[in-house]
Amino acid sequence: MVESFEKIPVQIFSTPKEGSLFVAREISNLIKQKQSLGQNCVLGLATGSSPISLYRELVRLHREEGLSFHNVISFNLDEYYPLEREAVQSYWSFMHQYLFNHVDILPLNIHIPNGEWKKEEIKKHCLALEDKIEAAGGIDLQVLGIGNNGHIGFNEPGSSIYSKTRLVTLENSTRIANTKNFQNISRVPRLAITAGISTIMKAKRIILLAWGMKSAIVAKSVEGNVTEHVPASLLQTHSDCLFVIDEQAATELTRIKYPWLTGEIEWTPLMIRKAVVNMTLKTGKPVLMLTNKDYNDYSLGDLLVEKGDAYEINLQVFYMLRDSITGWPGGKPHAVIPGHPERSEIQPKRCVIFSPHPDDDIISMGGTFMRLHDQGHDVHVAYQTSGNIAVTDEFVTRFLDFAVGFEELSGIDSSMSTAILDKARHFLDNKKPNQVDTDQIRQIKGLIRRCEAKATCRYVGLKDDHIHFQNLPFYETGTIQKNPMTEEDVRRTVVLLRKLQPHQLFCAGDLADPHGTHKVCLDIIFESLKRIKAEGDEWIKDCWVWLYKGAWQEWDISAIEMAIPMSPDQVMKKRYGIFIHQSQKDMVPFQGDDSREFWLRAEERNSNTADLYAKLGLTRYAAMEAFVRWHY
Repeated sequence: MVESFEKIPVQIFSTPKEGSLFVAREISNLIKQKQSLGQNCVLGLATGSSPISLYRELVRLHREEGLSFHNVISFNLDEYYPLEREAVQSYWSFMHQYLFNHVDILPLNIHIPNGEWKKEEIKKHCLALEDKIEAAGGIDLQVLGIGNNGHIGFNEPGSSIYSKTRLVTLENSTRIANTKNFQNISRVPRLAITAGISTIMKAKRIILLAWGMKSAIVAKSVEGNVTEHVPASLLQTHSDCLFVIDEQAATELTRIKYPWLTGEIEWTPLMIRKAVVNMTLKTGKPVLMLTNKDYNDYSLGDLLVEKGDAYEINLQVFYMLRDSITGWPGGKPHAVIPGHPERSEIQPKRCVIFSPHPDDDIISMGGTFMRLHDQGHDVHVAYQTSGNIAVTDEFVTRFLDFAVGFEELSGIDSSMSTAILDKARHFLDNKKPNQVDTDQIRQIKGLIRRCEAKATCRYVGLKDDHIHFQNLPFYETGTIQKNPMTEEDVRRTVVLLRKLQPHQLFCAGDLADPHGTHKVCLDIIFESLKRIKAEGDEWIKDCWVWLYKGAWQEWDISAIEMAIPMSPDQVMKKRYGIFIHQSQKDMVPFQGDDSREFWLRAEERNSNTADLYAKLGLTRYAAMEAFVRWHY
C-alpha cells in the first residue's frame, strides 16, 4: 500500500500532450453533458504556455469530432494592464489565436478582462465580471496554470483567500518569467487584472495544469501547508480540485523523489543510487562514510534488510558515481573499462551536436565539444534554428553600418547597402512594440547569429564543412510563439542524419517547456530517429544519443550517466567561446526567470555539479558538464 503525501489529487502523465488530451476529453464530456440537458457550460480559462496543447486538442475535437462550443460561456482569468487588446502579448489575442478563432463559440459568450479599461473604471468592470459569472450560474470547470511562486491567475503570494476580481501589481519574478513574451523586462506591464482567489474557489471543479520546471512549486502546493504565501496551496481547501502534471513537474513529489517513504518499492541499482545520494546530501557525509544508523535514521532500513550492511551498499553507489566521470566523452581508445559510460570501440567516432539555437552547443556542452574535437573525433554541429528573433534591433543597424563602411573602404559601390541600411533604419525607427520584423531584417538577424556560430566552431577548431545550418521552418514565424514541428523539419533532420551517419548524437534534453524551441527541436530529432530505425538503416544500431541540459537547469545528480570534468583553464576557454556570441551578451533577450548572462549561468551550473560530486566523496574538479543517455 503506497502512502500519499499529497493533499490534492494529482494525476501524472508521461508528457504534457497526454495530460492535455485527458483534460480536453473531460471538458468535451462536460460540454456534451450540458448540451444534452439544454444547459450552458461555463468554463474558466487560463493563458500561458501550459494550456496551449489543451486548446489545440479542443480545436481538433471541434474540427474532427464535431464538438460544438455553441453552449459554452467562457471567463478568462486575467489580462495585463495597460495593454492594447490587439497586442500580440494580450490574453485576448492569445485566446483567439489558440481557441476562439477556431471553434463555434458565440462572441457574446466570451469574457476577458480588458487591458484598455480606464483605470478609474476598473473596479466597476471587475464587479460587472463577477456579476456575469453569477448570472451564468457559476463556473462549472476552472482551468488553471501555476507560476513559479505559486500564483494562480495573477494572484501573487500574499493575496487574500477572500480576494475578488481586481487590479494587482505583478511581482518582479512574475514579470521576469514573462519576458519571453515581451523580448525584455522593460516591456512587461507592471500591473494586471485578475480574478480573485475567492472567485476561483467558487468554481464547481478546478483542474490545474503544470508542466516541466514547476516541480518545486507543485510539491509545495499539494504537500505543504495551506498558506496565502503559496496561493496554489489554498486549493487544498477546495472540494473538487485536480492537479494534472507531467513527469518533469512531478519530480519533487514525495512519491517520486523519495518513493521509499511511501511504501514498498523495488530496489533497483538506480533506485539505490538515488536513495543513497539523497541521504548523503542531507547528512553532509561522503557516500563511503554513511553508517547503518544513517540508513535507519533516513527511513532506509528496508534497504539494509534487503541488501545487507551499509558498507557494501556505499561501495556499490560510490563505484556507480565514480564510473560516470570521464575525460573521454567519445570513449577511451584502446582501453577496456567495463563501467565507462561510452564505448571504447569505434575510434574515432563521428559526433553530431544538435544545437537548438546558434549558441546552445558552446553554452551547454562547450567543454565536451572541445574535448571531443581535441581527442580526434569527427565532430559536426547542426544548428537547428536561425535564432533570429533573439537579436536586438540595434545589432541590425550596427552591422549594416559596418557593411556600408567596408564597401566604401574597399572601393566597392555601397549604394545598395546604403539603401538597405536607410530602409532598415526607417522601419526600426517607426517599429511598433509588437510589430513583426520584415523578412529582410529577420534574415539579417539570422545572418548575425550564423556568423557568431561559425566563429565559435572555428574557435573550437572545426572546418566550415562540419557546420550545418538547418533553419527549421517551425521556428520562422517572426513572432515569439512558434509553430509545432512540421514534416519539413523532420525531413531535413532525416536527410542530415543519413548523410553523416553518426556514432554519437548530443541533443538538448530540455523537456521542461512543452512549447519552447528546445522541446520542439528534441521532438523533431526523436521523430527522425524513430523513422530511420523503422526503415532499417544499419548505422542507427551504432548511434548513441546523449542528452544535455540547456542554460536553465541541470540533470539531477542521481540521474547523471556521464560527467565530463573541466579544469579552470577549460572553464575559461569555454567562457571565451560563449563571449563570441556578442548579440546574446550583456542584455539577454528572452532570458526567462533568470537574469544572469548565459556564460554565468553555465559556469555556476557546471561548478555546482562538480561541487555535488565532491560532497559525495568524489574528486573535486573546477566544473563538470553532465549528460544522460536516451535509449530508442
